[in-house]
Amino acid sequence: MKKLLVIIISLLLPTVLLAANTQTNVSGSNTSIEGGYTGGATTYESGSSSSTTTNSTSNSNIRSAPPTSSAPSYNSMTQDVCAVGASAGLQTFGIGVSGGKHFIDKNCERLKLARILNDFGMKVAAVAILCQDERVFESMIQAGTPCPIDGKIGKQAMELWEKYDFERPDYKAYIKRMKLREKVEPKPIVPELHTR
Repeated sequence: MKKLLVIIISLLLPTVLLAANTQTNVSGSNTSIEGGYTGGATTYESGSSSSTTTNSTSNSNIRSAPPTSSAPSYNSMTQDVCAVGASAGLQTFGIGVSGGKHFIDKNCERLKLARILNDFGMKVAAVAILCQDERVFESMIQAGTPCPIDGKIGKQAMELWEKYDFERPDYKAYIKRMKLREKVEPKPIVPELHTR
């Protein structure tokens, strides 16, 4: 029993001795100071100073993808419409723009109008509306069946097209072609009649 008591005392004695030391912390340090020392504020001699300068620079370069831009959708409700829709969108980091527009297909309209006029029995009117396309106009002239003009067809229409050639749908191409033909076959010079 004596030995047990000695072992217990020897285990408890260091704890009791350490508990007698206390720490007073004035400056915020958690360091254990033995011997009853109390820390205080640092005092500088007169004429001396202490300064601390801290510079901190932080740079960040964050790159991320811009949000997506949504272009509006344009569609025609039926297939019997001669319009085509187009839309586009542009998105940057600060702003996004999108828009769209319908474009009318004139050739499609011309074909539909000619088909309707032909269905009503207006064959000359159907040909006349097709002749607004310079390709059709040129092919009709080449075939020897000129497009109608002012209610005239055939030779009478050809005479009017020669007289009012500036009304031709292919006028620019026609003038260019005539100038090239003059280089190959110049116009004959008509002698002036001199009267005395």
